Amino acid sequence: MKCIYCEQATRVVDSRESQDGEAIRRRRECTGCNERFTTYERAQLRSIDVEKHDGSIEPFNREKLAQGIKRACEKRPITEERISALIAEVEEEIQTLREPIVKSKTIGEKVCQHLGEEDEVAYLRFASVYKEFTDGAQFVRELDDLTNKIDTEVTP
Repeated sequence: MKCIYCEQATRVVDSRESQDGEAIRRRRECTGCNERFTTYERAQLRSIDVEKHDGSIEPFNREKLAQGIKRACEKRPITEERISALIAEVEEEIQTLREPIVKSKTIGEKVCQHLGEEDEVAYLRFASVYKEFTDGAQFVRELDDLTNKIDTEVTP
């Protein structure tokens, strides 16, 4: 990498993971002017488009995903760290599909799977929006399905 001051070659003096754990922090020194500066390197993920249920396609938006998950987890006993980890897990699963276009239904199912394992109320909140519940009966059916799933997992 070239120096930001004189454009001569630089050498890496120190490397470590950034505080957020999502980048590599590198301390660099110029071989020409001896100035030091810091760079952050992040892996650039391939771009993914999302096919909405109406057939329209838009770029994957991590912030939009995070908003939906955070809204479902409001006032629930789920830490910010766990919510961030859950968002990262879902995003990683989407990336590993290696599909240029992912259906929003697939993303919703992955979020529901993770929230179902984490917190039943957060799951129901997210599912009610994702599955577009229109009445209380749909809530009851979803709750019954969730209860039956939990019962079958507990019972040998």
